[in-house]
Amino acid sequence: MSEAEIPEVKWNEQGLAPAICQDAATGQVLTLAWVNEESLRLTLEKGTVHFWSRSRGELWHKGETSGNYLHLVSARLDCDSDALVFIVKPDGPACHTNRMSCFFNEVPAPGREDGEEALDFDHNLLESLYRLILDRKEAGDTDSSYVARLFARGEERVLEKIDEEAAEVVMAMREDDPDAITNEVADLWFHTLVGMAARGVPPGRVFAELARRFGRGGRPESER
Repeated sequence: MSEAEIPEVKWNEQGLAPAICQDAATGQVLTLAWVNEESLRLTLEKGTVHFWSRSRGELWHKGETSGNYLHLVSARLDCDSDALVFIVKPDGPACHTNRMSCFFNEVPAPGREDGEEALDFDHNLLESLYRLILDRKEAGDTDSSYVARLFARGEERVLEKIDEEAAEVVMAMREDDPDAITNEVADLWFHTLVGMAARGVPPGRVFAELARRFGRGGRPESER
């Protein structure tokens, strides 16, 4: 679908169709809103996502107020031509709650124990963990939260922990101990996420940089 082409969409009675926005780097579903023919045309022509606001009855340029624009990579129609997916590169959180995704209210699944917190164990795990760290930081409950206690000791302590965990990863690799490597890398990743949360750098930025470096062929661009 080129930017010059307006696809044949099966609009509903109100002249609208749902549009899902998905992060090009992580695959995470960011938000769902509605488009009409004009907002779709603007999205394809301008390269940033435009919606139609049903509540306000007007065009809505996503990010115009917050600065968190969604830059279009590609657009796809579903098999019935009545719904779209926009593959995008987000400038920041897609949700008005300052979360990367609007889809954070979990519906409990069968078999889950009461009070059990579930993370999204796929490519969104690091993003989910990052958001959990931010929540713990904001709550500041030092009695029950290791993250809150870590932040309470100051950002220098966070940096010291990253340094310590990196050294332990190197030691585990030198000892060629797969279990130790697994555990120490998990510790390093976790504390690195804590440091990123302290500096306001979401994992999506790192994913996007890796995607830029490696491109679609699986090799760093510098090797091409």
